[in-house]
Amino acid sequence: MTLPVPTLDHVVINARDDMDRAADIYRRLGFTLTARGYHSLGSTNHLAMFGTDYLELIAVPKNATSGRLDLLTYSYGLNGLVFGSEDSAITYAALAKAGLPFDPPSEFTRPVQYTGGPNGTEERDARFRTIRMKAGVVPYGRIYYCHHFTRDLVWRDEWRHHANGTVAVERAVIVEPDPAAGAKLYADMFGPEAVRDIRNGKTVVIGNSRFDIVTEAEMKAQLGGAAPDSDGRKAYMAALTLRTTSLAKAAAALEAGQIPFIQKDDRLIVPAKEAMNATLEFTE
Repeated sequence: MTLPVPTLDHVVINARDDMDRAADIYRRLGFTLTARGYHSLGSTNHLAMFGTDYLELIAVPKNATSGRLDLLTYSYGLNGLVFGSEDSAITYAALAKAGLPFDPPSEFTRPVQYTGGPNGTEERDARFRTIRMKAGVVPYGRIYYCHHFTRDLVWRDEWRHHANGTVAVERAVIVEPDPAAGAKLYADMFGPEAVRDIRNGKTVVIGNSRFDIVTEAEMKAQLGGAAPDSDGRKAYMAALTLRTTSLAKAAAALEAGQIPFIQKDDRLIVPAKEAMNATLEFTE
């Protein structure tokens, strides 16, 4: 059985129990967000849908006493990197055969309201099955696969138009003290050809995107004062690079939302303190 082909499904920003603030910030960043969703697991979310991937804000409700309380144990910021799976049973079987550290698939749902059905506005359950990496394997956040059973309730065109022009996630940046050791997991998951050398780190090719695994010094050299707060962590997910159809459009959206940003070469950089502790870069 061959290893799964790496494709990016989505990235996750952890808002802990402060979804109202996160949603306000990301709307002001120029994203069109879906209506607040409520997972059967007890978490809430908003999505910013792109061409073939998306950004998810996730949180637990204020004063929650059950459900996804594990989200409160993670820092604010980029917390989840999610691969795509067309068939979770086949994906899990391949991972298990390769001896990779993943838990068996688990299924959950989220009601979705949408327009365009025979009755105008309708509601159906979006269904997902995820295959999560075992706890403690990576120190910097959550890694898992997502199998969508109801893609028509997620990738709807009316949700894919953003004032900042974003159409795709181009890159995620992971800080690791030993990037080579951190990249070995992905070489085992996807084959050694998926991992390449970069300055002070490694990069993992994930479909049309990539995960850069670099030292903290390299991340700070790239991002400077826009870098996120490590919150005492030695390894963490730090930044996202988002592809936009127009840097001018992205700049106008940020200015309209009163979001400070830095223009550097051919990119716009939003400091992590302005985006729930995740540095955002916009590139054309």
